[in-house]
Amino acid sequence: MQQNLVEKIAQKYAVDLPEGHIVHSGDFLSIRPQHVMTHDNTGAVIPKFKSIGAAKVANPRQPVYTLDHNVQDTGEENLKKYKKIESFAADMGVDFYPAGRGIGHQIMIEEGYAFPGTMVVASDSHSNMYGGISCLGTPIVRTDAAAIWATGRTWWQVPPVAKVELRGKLKPGVTGKDVIITLCGLFNHDEVLNHAIEFRGGGVAALSLDDRLAIANMTTEWGALAGIFPCDSVTLNWLEARVQFVKKRGLQNVPSDADSPRLNAARLKELRSNIPNADPDAFYAKELWLDLTTVTPHVSGPHNVKTMTPVAEMRKRKLKVNKAYLVSCVNSREEDIAQAAEVIRGRKVANGVEFYIAAASKEVQDASESRGDWSALIEAGAKVLPPGCGPCIGLGRGLLEDGEVGISATNRNFKGRMGSKTAEAYLGSPAVVAQSAISGYIDMPTEFDNVAPKGEVKTNARSTEKSAVAIMEGFPREIKGKLAFCYQDNLNTDGIYPGKYTYQDDITPEQQAEVAMENYDPEFVKLTHKGDILVGGYNFGTGSSREQAATALKYRGIALVIAGSFSETYKRNAINNGFLAIEAPELVNDLKTKYGSEKLTVMSDNEAVVSFTESYIEFDGKRYDIAPVGGAAQELVVVEGLENWVKKNL
Repeated sequence: MQQNLVEKIAQKYAVDLPEGHIVHSGDFLSIRPQHVMTHDNTGAVIPKFKSIGAAKVANPRQPVYTLDHNVQDTGEENLKKYKKIESFAADMGVDFYPAGRGIGHQIMIEEGYAFPGTMVVASDSHSNMYGGISCLGTPIVRTDAAAIWATGRTWWQVPPVAKVELRGKLKPGVTGKDVIITLCGLFNHDEVLNHAIEFRGGGVAALSLDDRLAIANMTTEWGALAGIFPCDSVTLNWLEARVQFVKKRGLQNVPSDADSPRLNAARLKELRSNIPNADPDAFYAKELWLDLTTVTPHVSGPHNVKTMTPVAEMRKRKLKVNKAYLVSCVNSREEDIAQAAEVIRGRKVANGVEFYIAAASKEVQDASESRGDWSALIEAGAKVLPPGCGPCIGLGRGLLEDGEVGISATNRNFKGRMGSKTAEAYLGSPAVVAQSAISGYIDMPTEFDNVAPKGEVKTNARSTEKSAVAIMEGFPREIKGKLAFCYQDNLNTDGIYPGKYTYQDDITPEQQAEVAMENYDPEFVKLTHKGDILVGGYNFGTGSSREQAATALKYRGIALVIAGSFSETYKRNAINNGFLAIEAPELVNDLKTKYGSEKLTVMSDNEAVVSFTESYIEFDGKRYDIAPVGGAAQELVVVEGLENWVKKNL
C-alpha cells in the first residue's frame, strides 16, 4: 500500500514490527526516535529515570538537554537545578547546552539534531517546529523521555494525516506567521485536531526556511501533532550553508577541522541521493488548500489563536498597546529580526510602549548584530532579554500587567499566559509587532486591502478493510461492560481530576478513585462500577498534563475510556499508565443523539462489546470500527504501564 511521508518516516523508526507490516495511520508502534530533547524539565525527568531503576542512558547520543525556559532566574535554587542537570549530562555523556545558548527547538535545528527524513521527539509541545526542515517532530511527555533515556524507545500511535496545499505566492510584506495565523483562523473547527500535517503545493517553494519553521511551530496551536514540509532546494541550500558555517565555527572539545557528526558533507550527499517523499497515491484523511495570494497580515486574539482579524481592520480601531514582543521559538530568528529592523530603523518606540526583544539563540543574536539589525532595534528603544524563553511563558521581565494590551510575535496568547489574566495578548508577525511598537497601537508597515483569505477542506474516507489483530498473552481479546456516557466536549483534566488534589503526593489510588470526575459530575462515582466503560465527547482530557486524570479512572475500575477524540497528552498519559484510550467518533455521535445532554452521566442498560481481535465496538446492535490496538499498546496494558515496561526491558 502507498504511504504518505509521515507513515514512511514512522516506518523507518518503528521497531519490532511484524514481518511485512506496512505502517499506516492508527497503528500503535514501538519507536526508537533519532533524538529526544528535554529542556528545564530535564530536572523532573531525572528522578523518573532513576525511579525505574535505570543507571545509565541507553544511547548517550540520542538525548539532548537544553536549558532555555527559566534563564532569567539567577536565584540560588534555579542555578542549583541547572547545575544538577549539567552534572547529570556529564555523568551520562549526553549533549548539553547551557542557559544562554538559546531555545531548545532552535538549537535542535542549528546543530542538525532535527534533520530531513528523521523522527525527533521532545517533551515540549512545539517540537512540531522540526517539520520546517522536513523532520518529523512530535511531542512526548516526561515519562516517555525517561523511557527513551533508559531503553532508547517509547511508543507512538500514527495519527491521521492531512495534506495542506499552499497555492500561489505570498505578496511582499506577508510572512509565514501570517500564513499560520490565517490557517488557524480560517480552519478553526478542529479540522486538523490530532492530525499530522504535510504541506505541499507550488506555494511552498517560495517560502524561506524561517517561514517554514514558523508555520510548522504553530501547527501545535492549530491542534496538530506534527507539521512537516517537503525536503526541497530551499532545505538543501540552507543545510549546505549550515554545513559550511559549522565547519568554519568549529566544535566544542574537538579539533577545529573536525566534521560535525550531524551536519557534514557526507550526510548531506546521502540526503540529496535519497530525498524522503510521500508516494504519489498516498492516502490523506483530510485535504485542505489555501490561496497564498489572498493572505494578508492578520493578528490572532485576544485569548485564543483561532480568532483572527486583519491588521487593516485593527489599524482603524487604533487599539493602544502597552507592550510589544519580538521573542520566542516561533519568530525570533535572523530573518524575523531583520524584518523588524527594516520597519523600525531610524525611528523610536512610542511613548508608553515597552518593546522587548530576545533572539532564538546566541548564534541568531550574533548574526543580527553583525548585520546591524540588533543595534537598530536597541537604538529605537527595545529592551534586550537573553536568548531563550521568557514572556511567552510568563517568566522573567516584561510580563503584561492588569488591563494591559500586548502585541507579540509568539505562538500562544491564552488568558494569563503572558502575565495578568485581565490583560489581552494579540499575536502578529515581526513586522506588525515592530510597527505597532512605533505607532503605539496595532498597526502594519505596508498598506493591504482587507481581502478574505480563500481555502477549502475535504474529508476522505479510507477503506475499512482490515485483518485480525494478534493478541499477546495477558491482553484481553474483548471487553464487555456498560457504558457511562459523559456527553461534554472539551472535558478538561480539572473536570476529570480536580487540581486541588494534584500536588497531594501522598494521595492513595483509592482516594484518587473516589474523586474521579468530581468537578464534572459529583454523582459519577455513585453511578459507575468496576468494569464499566466511560464514553466521553470530543477532545477529552484537554488542559493540563496531570497524569492523575488517567490514573483516577483506572483506579476507579473503569475498563477503558472511549471518546470522539482525545487530547494527545491525555492519551499518552493514559497508555503510559496501562489504561486504554480509544477513539470512536461515530459511537459518540450516536450516544449524543440517544441520550442528549440533560444528564451529565448516563448509564446504559445494555452492555457494549469491545473486540480487540476484530477492532470494533458493538452496542445496541451496531458495530463501530476502531483503530487496531497493536502490540506496543497491548504490552503497556499487560505490564501496567511504561515505567514497568522499562523495568522489564532494562
